[in-house]
Amino acid sequence: MTTYKLGVLYGDGIGPEIVSATVKVLKAAASKAANGTEFVFIELPMGWEGIKKYNDPMPDVTKQGLKETDGWLMGPHDSSAYPDEHRLFKRNPSGELRHCFDLFANIRPSRTFPGTKSVAGFSDLIILRENSEGFLSDRNMYIGTGECMVTPDVALVTGVFTRKSIERIAHEAFKLAMSRRKKVTIVHKANVIRLAFGLFRDICYETGKKYYPEVKVEDVLIDAMAARLVRRAGDFDVIVTENLFGDILSDLAGELAGSLGLSPSLNTNGKLAMAQAAHGSAPDIAGQDLANPTSMLLSAVMLLQWLSAHHRDPRLNEIAKKMEDACLGTIADGTVTHDLGGSASTTAFTDAVIKKIYQLS
Repeated sequence: MTTYKLGVLYGDGIGPEIVSATVKVLKAAASKAANGTEFVFIELPMGWEGIKKYNDPMPDVTKQGLKETDGWLMGPHDSSAYPDEHRLFKRNPSGELRHCFDLFANIRPSRTFPGTKSVAGFSDLIILRENSEGFLSDRNMYIGTGECMVTPDVALVTGVFTRKSIERIAHEAFKLAMSRRKKVTIVHKANVIRLAFGLFRDICYETGKKYYPEVKVEDVLIDAMAARLVRRAGDFDVIVTENLFGDILSDLAGELAGSLGLSPSLNTNGKLAMAQAAHGSAPDIAGQDLANPTSMLLSAVMLLQWLSAHHRDPRLNEIAKKMEDACLGTIADGTVTHDLGGSASTTAFTDAVIKKIYQLS
């Protein structure tokens, strides 16, 4: 029996509902696989739970606890509603974990699934978002948040671009492309922000030419990229860009593919990984059994696939496949939540996925 420790951070809003659903599905898939793999789930406080218990939305007890895990499931947070002392000039919970553990690569797939209505036709792409620098200034400073108020009427924000960080996200993008359709698209704004984005663009090109000559490379300006995604999302394979642009494009790509509720993501530094739904906490539907858990479920699938490769344990891939096949099979059968035009509740969808796991096995 091989045991893996997974941290569980339920988060805010719909977080407890979709994370609980994911844990149930993962347990069902592991039990059905019966391949000698066991999971220990370690629950740790985050968000409002952390504020109530420790006066901190990302308390030290959680960060220390995560160091003892093989990876973790992180629910969404409602940081915009936190008290000022936890909201102003501090990183939000996901940003704090990305910074603390240097989870520099944010991998965000977007693809169309049978049984869903895509706005932009067929797509199967991955956006590689550099997590540690760029223009999201709460991530790019050793101390501080990278923005300041010079006067009550003047605000400054600092973007940071370094060769080290650009090279490592470029390597991740090209490695992914080598396992897919061997095409990388670099997204930037070097026509205006010439030095910073010129550096990003040029280092990505250099990395590809030197180490991955089989991969086709192109570069596209961010504004043109937004338009091209709407018209021709199916043209793209792996997209690599900085933090802010990656955040925006991944939401756009998710909605174009059918719903942001279908969009998973994985954050990693090559040694640790965090599964995190790409969407927010949706406080307007929290506690109503309406949330779509698919994004969180597929994020957990990505985590298991990453752990399988990292630990060279194919049994984890077997469990991941059972989860993914059952989730997508349930959607294809027409059992979908409200965001996809269906009537299934969070609970009903989760139960249907678990039932599908047993049917497919």
